[in-house]
Amino acid sequence: MALKSLVEYLAKSLVDHPDKVSVNEVEGEKTTILELSVAEDDLGKIIGKHGRTARAMRIVVSAAASKERKRAVLEILEGPRSERKTESSY
Repeated sequence: MALKSLVEYLAKSLVDHPDKVSVNEVEGEKTTILELSVAEDDLGKIIGKHGRTARAMRIVVSAAASKERKRAVLEILEGPRSERKTESSY
């Protein structure tokens, strides 16, 4: 399963508005960045209590990437597209 489709599947399974889930994959030399965007109402469901859901998603993505001998980082984008910030544990 491709990393992008994995993140998309996980996110759509958690949110109330699966049609507003989008994942952008940015390939680098050594690292793939997966930018996850969801409806503002669903952001809390993706991040979870104390960031537990986001952390779990990052662990799954990292494990799937390491199976393919790659490195992947999941970024959860917040706010409207014009003023987005990222929620990251790094």
